[in-house]
Amino acid sequence: MDILLLIFLAVVGGVVLLITVKIKKGARERFIQEHRLPSLVSKAVLETYPHLTTAQIQKVLLGLKQYFQICSQAGRQLVAMPSQVVDVAWHAYILSTRQYQQFCQNAFGRFLHHTPAEAMQDRTHAQTGIKRAWRIACARENINPKMPERLPLLFALDAELGIANGFTYQLNCQARNGDGYCASHIGCSSGCAGYSGSDSGCSGGGDGGGCGGGD
Repeated sequence: MDILLLIFLAVVGGVVLLITVKIKKGARERFIQEHRLPSLVSKAVLETYPHLTTAQIQKVLLGLKQYFQICSQAGRQLVAMPSQVVDVAWHAYILSTRQYQQFCQNAFGRFLHHTPAEAMQDRTHAQTGIKRAWRIACARENINPKMPERLPLLFALDAELGIANGFTYQLNCQARNGDGYCASHIGCSSGCAGYSGSDSGCSGGGDGGGCGGGD
């Protein structure tokens, strides 16, 4: 009888823990969605890309929030940054150290660092980050990651906004002629990725990803 009681309590405890985790993740997602980014972020994006309109900059800020949500969903796993313009916004936010630190604590329960691919253990590790970013972004926007009919926002922004030296992705991989990265084959190689464990800067570039975050 005691053994059955222990099993019952263990099962109940597991269910309660799972529900608690889901509630916490949902609360963090809402926090990120409702979070008001400091004005210095949009100013930095405009200074770097003066051709962008106010509406386009707002789209970049939305992309940054979506990236943070993907990082939250991925837990402590590596997530690469697919967009150069969103990466600029992220880097600008980090410069507001106290605000960013408080945001990270509420959004992730830890500090989300900005780390280059050179800090990764190996290239394969960095490649994993862009694959994960693609998979989660597609799932969030109801896109088939292997046969996409459109690009998720984070993977579409650089080309859509005409970002110089940005990361561009093509749906028609056979006709791309070396221009941009093949969307359905993302993860074959990667440029710059990141994880919680270093606060170094990032140069961007590579095959299919900029900087990133995770652990």
